[in-house]
Amino acid sequence: MKQTIFTLLLITSIGLISCRKTQNDPNITQYDATQIQNYISANGLTGMKSVAGDTSGIYYQILSQGSTAGVTPLDYSDSVAFVFTLKTFDGKYTSVDTVTGNHFDGLLGHVSAGGLPKGLQSALHDLIKYKGTRARILIPSRLAYGVNGTGSGSSSNANSHIAGNQCIDYYVNIVSSVDAYDDYLINDYMKKNSISGYTHVTSGRGRGLYYKVTTPGSGTGDVIGEASSYLVSAYTGKYLNDVVFDPGPVAGSPTTFSTTGDGITTFGVVPGFQEATKGLTTGAVISIFIPSRLGYGRAGGTDANGNMTIGSNVDLYFSGLTIGTVTNP
Repeated sequence: MKQTIFTLLLITSIGLISCRKTQNDPNITQYDATQIQNYISANGLTGMKSVAGDTSGIYYQILSQGSTAGVTPLDYSDSVAFVFTLKTFDGKYTSVDTVTGNHFDGLLGHVSAGGLPKGLQSALHDLIKYKGTRARILIPSRLAYGVNGTGSGSSSNANSHIAGNQCIDYYVNIVSSVDAYDDYLINDYMKKNSISGYTHVTSGRGRGLYYKVTTPGSGTGDVIGEASSYLVSAYTGKYLNDVVFDPGPVAGSPTTFSTTGDGITTFGVVPGFQEATKGLTTGAVISIFIPSRLGYGRAGGTDANGNMTIGSNVDLYFSGLTIGTVTNP
């Protein structure tokens, strides 16, 4: 009898201890809130705020307000383009490339379907609201990648895996116009690199291009037109961070490009490449800045296996493009 009573008391005591432990342990909402408050304090952040009564746990700061006069706030059915940087609170994952990556261009309601956090989609809709706005957003882990995290490899490998239960620090720039943003990036690159003398195409199919003919062609023979085949003996294709994505033809082995009667290129030549070379003759050398609309656009570029090799809305720079023999039908 005594042993039975003792056993019952022991079980009851364990139960009470377990209850107290469960009550004292923070749930994920409390955990995220603590992490965010500690992060704000540790990094000396000022101006971060949340919405009173908002239980999402998202904190944000408007860095530059887009136009709100006579403008309807973004809805999930609206098309939106933005660039972003991010880092996890533990500092093991950082992504700051806004030149060749970290672009989104599509419906606001598809942001989370595109692999970005649900919390980011909600913040854009509920808090940021307007195109042209720059903001900093702290996303709690439960609205980011949750307990499992995301990515490949071990979370101990820098920039390959976001660990589970990691809150994320985002900078977001909602672009008012992709064309205007491309133009800004191209001009900023030229200014930083002391590049000048380029002609800006402001109308027609080549609108947005910048080009500079450094060596005129021979002026004899065929001219590149709407239906031409022509050899390109040299060029270098770069992003606007000076990373070379295409070194051009192998020396002594020029590449042949062709255009059909409607001006559409074959062999994977982007529209801006074809538009800029029209009118050139053998021996011409030209350099071209191609805005994303005339490059690989919002879809980006893929290799033969369908893997994306060039991101969405990426501007391109081709320098030293040398024209070989031109033939027309």
